[in-house]
Amino acid sequence: MFKQTPLKKVDYLVIGHFAKDLTPDGYHLGGTAAYAALTARALGLRVGILSSFNEKELSLEALAGIPIVNIPAEETTTFSNLETNAGRAQILHQRAAQIDFAQVPEVWRRATIIHLAPIAQEMKSQLPAGFSPALLGLTPQGWLRGWDDEGRISLREWSEMEASLKRASAAVLSVEDVQDDEELIEEISLASRVLALTEGDEGARLYWNRDLRRFSAPVKEVLDTTGAGDIFAAAFFIRLHSTRDPWEAARFATCLASQSVTRRGLTSIPTEDEIQTCQMEVL
Repeated sequence: MFKQTPLKKVDYLVIGHFAKDLTPDGYHLGGTAAYAALTARALGLRVGILSSFNEKELSLEALAGIPIVNIPAEETTTFSNLETNAGRAQILHQRAAQIDFAQVPEVWRRATIIHLAPIAQEMKSQLPAGFSPALLGLTPQGWLRGWDDEGRISLREWSEMEASLKRASAAVLSVEDVQDDEELIEEISLASRVLALTEGDEGARLYWNRDLRRFSAPVKEVLDTTGAGDIFAAAFFIRLHSTRDPWEAARFATCLASQSVTRRGLTSIPTEDEIQTCQMEVL
Protein backbone atom coordinates (compact mmCIF):
# COMPACT_ATOMS: atom_id res chain seq x y z
CA MET A 1 0.00 0.00 0.00
CA PHE A 2 1.29 3.47 -0.83
CA LYS A 3 2.64 5.22 2.21
CA GLN A 4 0.81 8.46 2.79
CA THR A 5 0.80 11.22 5.31
CA PRO A 6 -2.36 10.89 7.41
CA LEU A 7 -5.29 10.85 5.00
CA LYS A 8 -7.70 13.76 5.03
CA LYS A 9 -11.34 13.98 4.03
CA VAL A 10 -11.89 14.22 0.29
CA ASP A 11 -14.67 15.73 -1.78
CA TYR A 12 -14.47 13.12 -4.54
CA LEU A 13 -13.54 9.49 -3.97
CA VAL A 14 -13.14 7.26 -7.01
CA ILE A 15 -12.86 3.49 -6.57
CA GLY A 16 -11.64 1.23 -9.35
CA HIS A 17 -8.66 -0.34 -11.07
CA PHE A 18 -6.25 1.64 -13.18
CA ALA A 19 -5.74 0.25 -16.67
CA LYS A 20 -2.43 -0.54 -18.28
CA ASP A 21 -3.37 -0.02 -21.92
CA LEU A 22 -1.00 -1.76 -24.34
CA THR A 23 -0.29 0.01 -27.63
CA PRO A 24 2.33 -0.33 -30.40
CA ASP A 25 4.16 2.55 -28.68
CA GLY A 26 4.26 0.87 -25.28
CA TYR A 27 1.70 1.16 -22.50
CA HIS A 28 -0.40 4.10 -21.39
CA LEU A 29 -2.01 4.70 -18.00
CA GLY A 30 -5.78 4.54 -18.35
CA GLY A 31 -8.96 3.52 -16.59
CA THR A 32 -11.88 5.56 -15.36
CA ALA A 33 -10.21 6.06 -11.98
CA ALA A 34 -7.31 7.99 -13.53
CA TYR A 35 -9.35 10.21 -15.85
CA ALA A 36 -12.12 10.89 -13.34
CA ALA A 37 -9.69 11.76 -10.54
CA LEU A 38 -7.75 14.22 -12.68
CA THR A 39 -10.97 15.80 -13.94
CA ALA A 40 -12.30 16.22 -10.41
CA ARG A 41 -9.04 17.84 -9.33
CA ALA A 42 -9.16 20.18 -12.34
CA LEU A 43 -12.65 21.19 -11.19
CA GLY A 44 -11.24 22.19 -7.80
CA LEU A 45 -12.16 19.20 -5.65
CA ARG A 46 -10.04 17.31 -3.12
CA VAL A 47 -9.69 13.84 -4.60
CA GLY A 48 -8.79 10.37 -3.34
CA ILE A 49 -8.38 7.08 -5.20
CA LEU A 50 -8.76 3.51 -3.95
CA SER A 51 -7.33 1.05 -6.46
CA SER A 52 -5.31 -2.13 -6.89
CA PHE A 53 -2.22 -2.61 -9.04
CA ASN A 54 1.36 -3.85 -9.06
CA GLU A 55 3.44 -0.83 -8.09
CA LYS A 56 6.43 -2.14 -10.10
CA GLU A 57 4.39 -2.36 -13.31
CA LEU A 58 2.73 1.03 -13.43
CA SER A 59 3.95 4.62 -13.34
CA LEU A 60 1.51 7.00 -11.68
CA GLU A 61 3.53 10.14 -12.25
CA ALA A 62 0.53 11.73 -14.00
CA LEU A 63 -1.43 11.44 -10.73
CA ALA A 64 1.20 13.11 -8.54
CA GLY A 65 -0.40 15.00 -5.66
CA ILE A 66 -3.54 12.85 -5.51
CA PRO A 67 -3.62 10.49 -2.50
CA ILE A 68 -3.89 6.87 -3.64
CA VAL A 69 -4.59 3.86 -1.45
CA ASN A 70 -3.44 0.72 -3.26
CA ILE A 71 -4.48 -2.83 -2.52
CA PRO A 72 -1.24 -4.62 -3.49
CA ALA A 73 -1.55 -7.03 -6.40
CA GLU A 74 0.75 -9.34 -8.33
CA GLU A 75 -0.64 -7.98 -11.58
CA THR A 76 -2.08 -4.74 -12.96
CA THR A 77 -5.31 -4.78 -14.95
CA THR A 78 -4.08 -4.75 -18.55
CA PHE A 79 -5.97 -4.37 -21.83
CA SER A 80 -5.18 -4.31 -25.53
CA ASN A 81 -7.26 -3.93 -28.67
CA LEU A 82 -7.09 -6.55 -31.40
CA GLU A 83 -8.30 -5.96 -34.95
CA THR A 84 -10.25 -8.97 -36.27
CA ASN A 85 -12.41 -9.77 -39.31
CA ALA A 86 -15.44 -9.06 -37.12
CA GLY A 87 -14.08 -5.70 -36.00
CA ARG A 88 -12.12 -4.56 -32.98
CA ALA A 89 -11.90 -6.91 -30.00
CA GLN A 90 -10.79 -5.81 -26.55
CA ILE A 91 -8.56 -8.24 -24.69
CA LEU A 92 -8.07 -8.47 -20.92
CA HIS A 93 -4.54 -9.83 -20.33
CA GLN A 94 -4.32 -9.66 -16.56
CA ARG A 95 -6.31 -8.34 -13.62
CA ALA A 96 -5.40 -6.76 -10.29
CA ALA A 97 -6.86 -7.73 -6.92
CA GLN A 98 -10.52 -7.56 -5.97
CA ILE A 99 -11.49 -4.40 -4.08
CA ASP A 100 -13.41 -4.80 -0.82
CA PHE A 101 -15.23 -1.73 0.50
CA ALA A 102 -13.90 -2.62 3.97
CA GLN A 103 -10.54 -1.40 2.62
CA VAL A 104 -11.82 2.16 2.12
CA PRO A 105 -10.17 4.41 4.73
CA GLU A 106 -12.68 5.52 7.35
CA VAL A 107 -12.14 9.23 6.66
CA TRP A 108 -12.91 8.71 2.96
CA ARG A 109 -16.25 7.02 3.61
CA ARG A 110 -17.74 10.47 4.19
CA ALA A 111 -16.65 11.87 0.83
CA THR A 112 -19.19 14.23 -0.70
CA ILE A 113 -19.17 12.30 -3.99
CA ILE A 114 -18.28 8.62 -4.24
CA HIS A 115 -17.74 7.31 -7.77
CA LEU A 116 -17.72 3.54 -8.26
CA ALA A 117 -15.70 3.06 -11.44
CA PRO A 118 -15.12 -0.62 -12.24
CA ILE A 119 -13.40 -1.72 -15.43
CA ALA A 120 -13.18 -5.49 -14.80
CA GLN A 121 -15.76 -6.57 -12.19
CA GLU A 122 -13.33 -5.59 -9.42
CA MET A 123 -15.90 -4.60 -6.79
CA LYS A 124 -19.48 -5.07 -5.74
CA SER A 125 -21.99 -2.59 -7.12
CA GLN A 126 -23.62 -1.51 -3.84
CA LEU A 127 -22.01 0.35 -0.96
CA PRO A 128 -22.46 -1.25 2.47
CA ALA A 129 -23.59 0.56 5.60
CA GLY A 130 -21.15 3.13 6.95
CA PHE A 131 -20.79 5.20 3.79
CA SER A 132 -22.56 8.55 3.54
CA PRO A 133 -21.91 10.33 0.23
CA ALA A 134 -24.16 13.21 -0.76
CA LEU A 135 -23.97 11.76 -4.29
CA LEU A 136 -23.22 8.18 -5.32
CA GLY A 137 -22.26 7.94 -8.98
CA LEU A 138 -21.85 4.73 -10.97
CA THR A 139 -20.05 4.10 -14.25
CA PRO A 140 -21.13 0.47 -14.67
CA GLN A 141 -19.03 -0.58 -17.66
CA GLY A 142 -16.94 -2.97 -15.57
CA TRP A 143 -20.00 -4.83 -14.29
CA LEU A 144 -21.21 -5.27 -17.87
CA ARG A 145 -17.95 -6.86 -19.04
CA GLY A 146 -17.30 -10.56 -19.22
CA TRP A 147 -14.36 -12.37 -20.81
CA ASP A 148 -13.49 -15.81 -22.10
CA ASP A 149 -10.41 -17.94 -21.44
CA GLU A 150 -8.44 -15.88 -23.96
CA GLY A 151 -9.49 -12.62 -22.32
CA ARG A 152 -11.83 -11.46 -25.10
CA ILE A 153 -14.26 -8.95 -23.64
CA SER A 154 -17.99 -9.34 -24.25
CA LEU A 155 -21.23 -7.96 -22.85
CA ARG A 156 -22.47 -9.89 -19.82
CA GLU A 157 -25.56 -9.78 -17.65
CA TRP A 158 -25.27 -7.59 -14.55
CA SER A 159 -27.30 -9.53 -12.00
CA GLU A 160 -27.53 -6.71 -9.43
CA MET A 161 -28.31 -4.03 -12.00
CA GLU A 162 -31.76 -2.91 -10.88
CA ALA A 163 -31.01 -2.87 -7.15
CA SER A 164 -27.69 -1.08 -7.65
CA LEU A 165 -29.06 1.61 -9.97
CA LYS A 166 -31.99 2.36 -7.66
CA ARG A 167 -29.58 3.01 -4.77
CA ALA A 168 -27.31 5.29 -6.80
CA SER A 169 -27.84 9.01 -7.37
CA ALA A 170 -26.86 8.79 -11.04
CA ALA A 171 -25.18 6.54 -13.59
CA VAL A 172 -23.17 7.22 -16.74
CA LEU A 173 -22.76 4.71 -19.58
CA SER A 174 -21.69 4.79 -23.21
CA VAL A 175 -23.51 3.17 -26.10
CA GLU A 176 -20.38 1.04 -26.58
CA ASP A 177 -20.71 -0.31 -23.02
CA VAL A 178 -24.05 -1.88 -23.98
CA GLN A 179 -23.17 -2.61 -27.62
CA ASP A 180 -25.93 -0.27 -28.85
CA ASP A 181 -28.60 -2.50 -27.30
CA GLU A 182 -31.60 -0.14 -27.12
CA GLU A 183 -33.69 -2.61 -25.11
CA LEU A 184 -30.97 -2.81 -22.47
CA ILE A 185 -30.62 0.98 -22.49
CA GLU A 186 -34.34 1.32 -21.81
CA GLU A 187 -34.14 -1.23 -19.00
CA ILE A 188 -31.22 0.62 -17.41
CA SER A 189 -32.91 4.01 -17.79
CA LEU A 190 -36.08 2.79 -16.05
CA ALA A 191 -34.05 1.46 -13.12
CA SER A 192 -31.98 4.65 -12.76
CA ARG A 193 -32.81 7.86 -10.95
CA VAL A 194 -30.69 9.71 -13.50
CA LEU A 195 -28.92 8.12 -16.47
CA ALA A 196 -26.53 9.84 -18.86
CA LEU A 197 -25.69 7.89 -22.01
CA THR A 198 -22.75 9.13 -24.05
CA GLU A 199 -22.82 8.67 -27.83
CA GLY A 200 -19.39 9.79 -29.03
CA ASP A 201 -19.48 12.67 -31.49
CA GLU A 202 -23.28 12.69 -31.33
CA GLY A 203 -23.16 13.96 -27.75
CA ALA A 204 -25.25 12.45 -24.97
CA ARG A 205 -28.73 11.46 -23.92
CA LEU A 206 -30.09 12.23 -20.47
CA TYR A 207 -32.88 10.16 -18.92
CA TRP A 208 -34.59 11.67 -15.88
CA ASN A 209 -38.14 11.46 -14.50
CA ARG A 210 -39.26 9.37 -17.50
CA ASP A 211 -38.12 12.18 -19.78
CA LEU A 212 -35.35 12.11 -22.39
CA ARG A 213 -33.28 14.98 -23.76
CA ARG A 214 -30.38 14.93 -26.20
CA PHE A 215 -27.30 17.12 -25.91
CA SER A 216 -25.34 17.67 -29.11
CA ALA A 217 -21.57 17.81 -28.99
CA PRO A 218 -19.81 20.73 -30.70
CA VAL A 219 -17.97 19.68 -33.84
CA LYS A 220 -14.27 19.19 -33.11
CA GLU A 221 -11.29 17.73 -34.92
CA VAL A 222 -10.96 14.39 -33.14
CA LEU A 223 -7.44 13.32 -32.18
CA ASP A 224 -8.17 10.72 -29.48
CA THR A 225 -11.46 9.73 -27.83
CA THR A 226 -9.79 7.77 -25.02
CA GLY A 227 -11.04 8.93 -21.63
CA ALA A 228 -13.74 11.25 -22.98
CA GLY A 229 -16.50 9.22 -21.36
CA ASP A 230 -14.67 9.19 -18.03
CA ILE A 231 -14.17 12.95 -18.17
CA PHE A 232 -17.88 13.30 -18.97
CA ALA A 233 -18.80 11.14 -15.97
CA ALA A 234 -16.75 13.07 -13.42
CA ALA A 235 -17.90 16.43 -14.78
CA PHE A 236 -21.51 15.22 -14.78
CA PHE A 237 -21.46 13.98 -11.18
CA ILE A 238 -19.77 17.14 -9.92
CA ARG A 239 -22.07 19.52 -11.78
CA LEU A 240 -25.11 17.49 -10.74
CA HIS A 241 -24.12 17.77 -7.09
CA SER A 242 -23.46 21.51 -7.28
CA THR A 243 -26.57 22.48 -9.28
CA ARG A 244 -29.05 19.65 -8.53
CA ASP A 245 -30.01 20.01 -12.21
CA PRO A 246 -29.43 16.89 -14.36
CA TRP A 247 -30.06 18.81 -17.60
CA GLU A 248 -27.41 21.38 -16.75
CA ALA A 249 -25.02 18.65 -15.62
CA ALA A 250 -25.41 16.89 -18.98
CA ARG A 251 -24.86 20.13 -20.90
CA PHE A 252 -21.72 20.94 -18.93
CA ALA A 253 -20.28 17.43 -19.18
CA THR A 254 -20.95 17.25 -22.92
CA CYS A 255 -19.16 20.55 -23.40
CA LEU A 256 -16.05 19.45 -21.47
CA ALA A 257 -15.88 15.97 -22.99
CA SER A 258 -16.11 17.39 -26.50
CA GLN A 259 -13.01 19.49 -25.83
CA SER A 260 -11.07 16.50 -24.52
CA VAL A 261 -11.02 14.63 -27.86
CA THR A 262 -8.69 17.26 -29.33
CA ARG A 263 -5.78 15.94 -27.19
CA ARG A 264 -4.29 12.53 -26.47
CA GLY A 265 -4.49 10.41 -23.34
CA LEU A 266 -4.28 12.10 -19.97
CA THR A 267 -3.42 15.44 -21.59
CA SER A 268 -7.13 15.58 -22.47
CA ILE A 269 -8.06 16.55 -18.90
CA PRO A 270 -10.01 19.86 -18.97
CA THR A 271 -8.03 23.08 -18.79
CA GLU A 272 -9.02 26.05 -16.66
CA ASP A 273 -10.09 27.99 -19.75
CA GLU A 274 -12.24 25.10 -20.99
CA ILE A 275 -13.91 24.77 -17.61
CA GLN A 276 -14.73 28.47 -17.47
CA THR A 277 -16.05 28.44 -21.03
CA CYS A 278 -18.28 25.42 -20.42
CA GLN A 279 -19.61 26.86 -17.17
CA MET A 280 -20.87 29.89 -19.06
CA GLU A 281 -21.74 28.41 -22.45
CA VAL A 282 -25.24 27.37 -23.44
CA LEU A 283 -25.27 24.72 -26.15
